[in-house]
Order: sequence, then C-alpha cells, then structure tokens
Amino acid sequence: MTLEEVIGSNSTEKKMETVSQALEELLVAAQRQDCLTVGVYESAKLMNVDPDSVVLCVLATDEEDEGDIALQIHFTLLQAFCCDNDINILRVSGLRRLAPLLGGEPDTGDSTGTEPRDMHCILVTNPPVQPLQSPALQNISSFCEESRCRNQWVPWLDMQDR
Repeated sequence: MTLEEVIGSNSTEKKMETVSQALEELLVAAQRQDCLTVGVYESAKLMNVDPDSVVLCVLATDEEDEGDIALQIHFTLLQAFCCDNDINILRVSGLRRLAPLLGGEPDTGDSTGTEPRDMHCILVTNPPVQPLQSPALQNISSFCEESRCRNQWVPWLDMQDR
C-alpha cells in the first residue's frame, strides 16, 4: 500500500464519519421542526405533490433488505425521481442506527400489535416560511455533490452503531 492510499483511505474514513454525524444532526433537527417524511409510500406521495420542498432523500437498508426485490424497485424509482428533480440522495446502511434517532424501531411491531414503522425512505423537506439553514445539511449536500463529481450518483454511507 502506498502512502497516498493510506492517507486517502484515512481521509475518506474521517469524511464518512463527519457526514454520518451530520446526517444524525440533520435528521434530529428536521424532526424537531416537523420537516421529515418517513416511509416509502409517504415519501412517494410527498414527492409527487411537492418535489420542490424536498432537500434530501435518505434510502436506508440493512443486510437483510438486500434481497427484498420490491424494496429495491421502490428505491430505483425514488432515485430516478430524485435525479430528475435535483434532489440529493444518500443511501445508508444502518437502519438500526437511524431508528432510535427518530424515535422508533424499524420494521418491528410492538407488543400491542401496532404496525411497524417503515424507515427505509426518509425525506428532509425545506419549510417554505423559514428554510433550513443547517451546517449539517450543507455538509451532506457538499458530500453528495463531491460524489456526483466522481460519477457516484448515489453516495453510500455506512452508519456505525454506537
């Protein structure tokens, strides 16, 4: 391994950690401001009605979701829609890490028999009255833009369990 490879991989890991922390901050802040839409169906409805309000689309999975053909088709359609409407997209592995941040458990019902919460797609919207001015959002947007410049149209982020 060359020095450039060692320095480059260390730099990439730090960048990923920074973006991961920024995503967590953004999701918590957006939820407090009621600027989150959670769920594949709910997200598709919102993007059909008001795509200009969406600033980020987070597609989250875990290893067991990789074989879910229907989910992958939904993701493909959502990604195409986001690309057509200039919406930043971020693929995230670590659904179990995101669930506690948003106050739920992914795809598991509780003992009362309620429906599980679909957390595979999370949209961050920009309120029309007072737009989100968040360093975390700017950090994620920069990461998505840098990825597109490297021809990685849908950047991938691994959320670490803490």
